[in-house]
Amino acid sequence: MTPPPHRDAGSGPPISRKSLLKAAVASGAAVPLLSSGTVALARDAAGLRRPLSVTPACDDGDGPTHEQIEGPYFKPDSPLRKNLVDSGMQGTPLTVSGYVFGRHCSPLSGVLLDFWQADDGGNYDMAGYTLRGHQFTEAGGAFSLATIVPGLYPGRTRHLHVKVQAPGEPVLTTQLYFPGEPRNSTDALFDAALLMNVRGAGNGKEGTFDFVLNVDGTPGPGDPTDPPTDPPSGAWTPGHSYTAGDRVTYQGVSYRCVQAHTSMTGWEPPNVTALWLRE
Repeated sequence: MTPPPHRDAGSGPPISRKSLLKAAVASGAAVPLLSSGTVALARDAAGLRRPLSVTPACDDGDGPTHEQIEGPYFKPDSPLRKNLVDSGMQGTPLTVSGYVFGRHCSPLSGVLLDFWQADDGGNYDMAGYTLRGHQFTEAGGAFSLATIVPGLYPGRTRHLHVKVQAPGEPVLTTQLYFPGEPRNSTDALFDAALLMNVRGAGNGKEGTFDFVLNVDGTPGPGDPTDPPTDPPSGAWTPGHSYTAGDRVTYQGVSYRCVQAHTSMTGWEPPNVTALWLRE
């Protein structure tokens, strides 16, 4: 990802990176590249301490709506894991890695990333949690996912689904795409601003992508993703409406809510790691 293009004063409103890339794809032009020949990443601009453009959200006026982006195949309560590959699974191995930044170039720790995707045959597992899982960024804002290249199904190009959320902040629901796919030009949901860098790696592929969330993320004392004030706390109870950032105790252990939901019996914090982070 790169900073927004420069415009002279008085030449009109700035053009978003997303709009620029869409226009480039529509005209057959190349997307912005580094000298290495890969799509620019947010970490490159972050190294210069420039404010970063946020990862395009799903409803920003020139793209698909939130409901179109999430699609019909999301399931809550995915397992906590970085490796989605089960024994004997068919498909081309794929690793995806990167960082999550705030607007001001600060890497964000403790950010939830919940991934889901189609299998090698283009099918989603709705009965279980095959090729589904969530994780949290490390202290330096890094994440890494081991999976397979998703298969194709009618109407869509290859893509990975992901929900990204800093503690106490809104959820970004989006998709990651593969460069050079023939269906990129015909998929109505495709967004060139969400292209990964992808290269061959042995018998598989490696992808990289940096998310930039619409949060301050300015370096300062304490956890940059921590809510600025203490959220509500108390013992976990069923039937209660919790929001991201709420803290509860359950059986003497403290948890922080990472996705807004209404609690119910069976969704106790240790049972649903997609909703509660143990502290």
